[in-house]
Amino acid sequence: MRYSGPPLEPVPVPVSVEALAQGRPLVPVWQNEAGGLTFRIGGAGGGYVKWAASGSGWDPAAEVERLRWAGRFTAVPRVRGQGADEEGAWLLTDELAGTSAVTARWRAEPAVAVRALGAGLRALHERLPVAECPFSRGAGERLERARRRGARVPAGLSQAPPVDRLVVCHGDPCAPNTLLDESGCWSGHVDMGDLGVADRWADLAVATWSAGVNYGPGWEDALLDAYGVRPDPERTDYYRRLNAVG
Repeated sequence: MRYSGPPLEPVPVPVSVEALAQGRPLVPVWQNEAGGLTFRIGGAGGGYVKWAASGSGWDPAAEVERLRWAGRFTAVPRVRGQGADEEGAWLLTDELAGTSAVTARWRAEPAVAVRALGAGLRALHERLPVAECPFSRGAGERLERARRRGARVPAGLSQAPPVDRLVVCHGDPCAPNTLLDESGCWSGHVDMGDLGVADRWADLAVATWSAGVNYGPGWEDALLDAYGVRPDPERTDYYRRLNAVG
């Protein structure tokens, strides 16, 4: 698996990102497993630029739609622009209050961070109205998209467990995508490109997995407790396996 986290060495700045900065300081703050980059623009009128190379499969227009819809109900970054050139595609947003749940401070206080992850995910699920959501992320649709991409889909994924509760899922509720305020409470969510209606365990399976990856073993039950649900090994296993294919 490729590295995902703050860049470990200098990264080249795409031409489009340099142009968006307009001479202001640029700090690379994140690199995902596919090589996509996020930069912070410093100074007055700064913000964040999310960038991915051409052919990566990332659709900034889809993320813009989801951010603008979700922003009517909860704290997500405000979109300022999007675009693409031969090198890649980009999305520019305002800075959202709070710091990532995987900064050094919160890694040193895992009990606080994990509770914020669970409470924040529950709040997101409660705030986003299923009946008004135009986006879907059901298991069947995800499997079909994976097959169209040529992914190998294990036979055991064809039959999803019965839905526990339909919610508008974040889609990638890993710890880095939750922001915390100074008191240790969740303050917002970022990276909403996979948002859509699905069983809440599609999110919970990823969130609990991420808690273990980012803070060490033994934090899954604490996250579920903060969310307000009992463990569900069957749904957790299914949605983690589904997440591995798409």
